[in-house]
Amino acid sequence: MTMTVLQSVLTIAVVALGTMLTRFLPFLLFPESKEPPRFIEYLGKVLPYAMTGLLVVYSLKDVSPMTGDHGVPELIAMAAIVALHAWKRNMLLSIAGGTVLYMVLVQMVFV
Repeated sequence: MTMTVLQSVLTIAVVALGTMLTRFLPFLLFPESKEPPRFIEYLGKVLPYAMTGLLVVYSLKDVSPMTGDHGVPELIAMAAIVALHAWKRNMLLSIAGGTVLYMVLVQMVFV
């Protein structure tokens, strides 16, 4: 299916507007001079952990210990993520390092 030029322009405009709205709205709703509601502060504390748990469950949902490589690359990558995070306490390094290691394992080692 091919879009017309008008449809392409409208799609890009809507996506740009949605992106700008989600980026700017929190600053408009909760300016720095005002303290955010307690519920918003609570969400800011618990959502990162909830999101991390959700990502772990999602990435392991199709792993079967009874077939294939028995989840060995996933276990190695998870151990590397935990070790990197315990060592450097840097979430970006932990996630990126684990992802790179997992990709190397599944594409070069466990072929």
